[in-house]
Amino acid sequence: MQPHSFHNTLLREYDVRGVVGTTLFPADAKALGAAYATYIGKLFNTPSPTIAIGYDGRLSSTTLEAALLEGLLSAGAKVTRVGLGPTPMLYFAVKHFGLDAGMMITGSHNPPDYNGFKMLHKKGPIYGAMIKEIGAIAEQGQCASGQGSQETKDVRELFVDRLVKDYDGDKDLRIVWDSGNGSSGEILKMLCAKLPGEHTILFGDIDGTFPNHHPDPTVDENLEDLRNAVAKHKAHLGIGLDGDGDRIGAIDEQGRAVAGDQLLALYAADILKTIPGATIIADVKASESIFDDIRAHGGNALMWKTGHSLLKAKMAETGSPLAGEMSGHIFFADKYYGYDDALYAGVRLAGLVSRAGGSLAKLRDRLPHVFNTPEIRVNSSEERKFQIVEEVKQRLKTDGANVNDIDGVRVKTGDGWWLLRASNTQDVLVARAESTTQAGLEECKQQLRKQLELSGTACNF
Repeated sequence: MQPHSFHNTLLREYDVRGVVGTTLFPADAKALGAAYATYIGKLFNTPSPTIAIGYDGRLSSTTLEAALLEGLLSAGAKVTRVGLGPTPMLYFAVKHFGLDAGMMITGSHNPPDYNGFKMLHKKGPIYGAMIKEIGAIAEQGQCASGQGSQETKDVRELFVDRLVKDYDGDKDLRIVWDSGNGSSGEILKMLCAKLPGEHTILFGDIDGTFPNHHPDPTVDENLEDLRNAVAKHKAHLGIGLDGDGDRIGAIDEQGRAVAGDQLLALYAADILKTIPGATIIADVKASESIFDDIRAHGGNALMWKTGHSLLKAKMAETGSPLAGEMSGHIFFADKYYGYDDALYAGVRLAGLVSRAGGSLAKLRDRLPHVFNTPEIRVNSSEERKFQIVEEVKQRLKTDGANVNDIDGVRVKTGDGWWLLRASNTQDVLVARAESTTQAGLEECKQQLRKQLELSGTACNF
């Protein structure tokens, strides 16, 4: 294959993502496929690596899948096509069939004109320097040449049976699920048919235009339909899924959102009953109270970088049975495979709520009350966002602030903390602030605003 250059924003820290027709084209998918097959072939010392591919419901996904397949085959890969479905179904196929690697075509929770690729091999995620190496193979025209093969496998029943296997509830529940017209729709219908209790599905039709609301359950306005349906059906809980089914959001029976880090704390307390002293990992956006709660239940609380690939790698390194992000990526290695699967997390949440008497609110209310912001996104260019974080870090260190710079800057104050980091998936800066008091929260927000303004960035939070 001829050398191929990617747009400078396409190859990111833990996936490949761009705007279709602007920074991402079918030619990129073809080149990426050839380079990926070459990389995996070298990694496992085989001229014919076995690679599964799947795709989400975005309008561009089938075109990109065809181009990706062409590239993989040109480099000698043996390709298993699992078709349309959520990202964790693709991950499951790699694990279940013992394949060398997998590639998922998905724009995740990004706007409809985005798309991209999530990659893994049988020993873990593909991210960071590995993605750069794959890009270099394509850009230098060093792709392998071979005659690959392809087969199509319907893994839906196998996947759903695996999801249902770990349901451990003892009381039937009424649950509302919101698929947001994302790629989990068909799987969700099959799952609900096999779970006990009463299930209502919102927006289960897969539609890449996302006509009802954006499929990001961490944004409160996207949970309004779910909140209303929980009230209407007098449900015990509501579960929201993102566009490719690897992030979960939840609503309790009182209509309150339960954040990703709060869910992590609830799962952790349950798991620590059977694995005392286990390392539980949360990302830098998580509430300080979550780390405290994990410790209170006998766990070793570990703060790590944001990013699904980075957390999965840290789990493997530490032997952690559970990790999670504020953004709703929850990773179960306890009984499961260690990847992020919102459908599986939903099954585990349903079991947990059932065993707790049917009240998610009761579980939520045992967590300490703190004053915090949701995840704040501040628009910034791809090039400038990292520079701003570095400028802020240098100023803070000069001032002698208490800074954790594992991922951006997380600054401790007298009774709280604030965070600023550059998103690896969008052209935004991500911020959060938290305190034990309302006044402390306002002080944290003021410090954050001041630093952004010193770097020439306006904000209105």
